[in-house]
This record gives sequence, C-alpha cells and structure tokens, in this order.
Amino acid sequence: MKPRAFAYLRPASVDEALNALTQHGDDARILAGGQSLIPMLNFRLLEPVMLVDISHVEELGHIRMDGDMLEVGAAVTQNQLLNWSSLPEKAPLLAALMPWVGHFQTRNRGTVCGSIAHADPSSEIPLALAMMGGEVVLRSSRGTRTLRADEFQTGMLSTARDADEMLVAVRFPTTLTGKVGFREVARRHGDFAIVAIAAAQPSPGTLLLGLGGVEGSPVIRRFDWREGSDLRDEIDALAREVETYEDIHASPRMRRDIVRRLAPAVIAELRT
Repeated sequence: MKPRAFAYLRPASVDEALNALTQHGDDARILAGGQSLIPMLNFRLLEPVMLVDISHVEELGHIRMDGDMLEVGAAVTQNQLLNWSSLPEKAPLLAALMPWVGHFQTRNRGTVCGSIAHADPSSEIPLALAMMGGEVVLRSSRGTRTLRADEFQTGMLSTARDADEMLVAVRFPTTLTGKVGFREVARRHGDFAIVAIAAAQPSPGTLLLGLGGVEGSPVIRRFDWREGSDLRDEIDALAREVETYEDIHASPRMRRDIVRRLAPAVIAELRT
C-alpha cells in the first residue's frame, strides 16, 4: 500500500517545527528517521495531514554531557550514538545493547529519540532509558517539560506526549557504571526482541534487572544480590508476576519461560 497524500515541511529550527505542531495538532507527525513511521503510513495505520521532518535541524543533532547526564538530541541516529567514542565509559549498558538495535542499515536512519517516542515494548532503547532512570525532554510553544521514563511511556505504543509537543532530547544518567549484561531472543539478530533482559549492579549488594517485551512498557526490579547468589526463585516469581501478552511471535507462557531461562545467563555476565 501507499500512504495517503500529506504535506511535507522541513523546518530549519525547533521553533518552526513547534509552530507546525501547534497549528495542526494530531494531524501532524514528526519525521526523524522514519523507520517506524513510514511503514505505519504505508499501511494507513496513520493518516496525518502533514509530516514535519526534523532530521536536518542542527540544534537537535547533539550528543553531549550535561553534568552526570548523557543528552542525545532528537536528530541523532542510532549508529551515531553507537559509534560515539565515550559511550562504553559513560554508559556501558547503552554500549552493550545498541548493537542489538535494528540492523546496520536501519541504525543509519533510525534515531535514538524516535525509538523512545515510538514506545514499542520490545525495543531496546526504552528498556535502557528505564533501567538507567533516564528522562525525556518535551517542548511545545507553551514551554518545556521533563518526564521520567516511567512517566513518559504509559503503555504499548503509548506515551504522555501532548499533540503539540515534540520530543527534543533524551537524557541518560551516567551513574550506572560497572559491569552490565544484556541478551535478547528474537527471530533474527536485529529484529524486535521477543524478550530482552538487561542486568546491572548499581551498588554493592544490589542487582537491577530489566525486562523488555513482556508487558506494555519495560519492567524494572531491584534485588538484594551478591556475587554467587542464586536468584532463580526470585526470577521464577517475577516471571509469574508479569502481566505479559500474546502476539504472533510468542504466547505469554513462552515469554515467561524465556525470562526464567535467560535471566540467569544475563546475571552471570556480571561475574565475568
């Protein structure tokens, strides 16, 4: 299929883009990398009146440190972040999972903020944002507001963004350092995860475990843990607790079994 006809705007500034959102509201959509939006247009799941292409807005193309926050602008592609030389030092969890995000070709176009805005429960970057306690920066003609990851993603493909707002940046705290683990199960490497699991040790005696693809938004749990601890009972209880869903890729039972089998392997990566 092909999308319905729409107007196209390539703004030179954030303010110009925001003026278009103010004027058109829900009838406008932000286009950055288009890796999720374009298929939805082609299947006519969305029928906007206008696309606002922000991919060439210079002020949105930054990767920078702001105190202990790594800030990524809305025009930054996934490969640009993956290839940022300071990523392993500043954000080891992001460095571990970014190679699993899409394929090389799609990472050249897909943006970091676009993945957050799309809010797919199987997407790796929203899982990292939730694990790291990150936040989303939204702007509109009315002003700017900042939301925590768990405030922004309200469910499957659902966010707290208002129609006249644009996600201009995401901010990842760089306090989650040290060893991390990440694995996922997918039909092939680079596809959306059926289940994704991340682990980190934010402080001595504490394990942070994140699950993607099991509920409508990332599931984050903290456990008392020391090297050598066996958390199989706690993982089994978590697998039974999550309100998972069924789709063409897996049943709820399969997703729970993946959590039980994969989580211990991810935790073991913290010991290597």
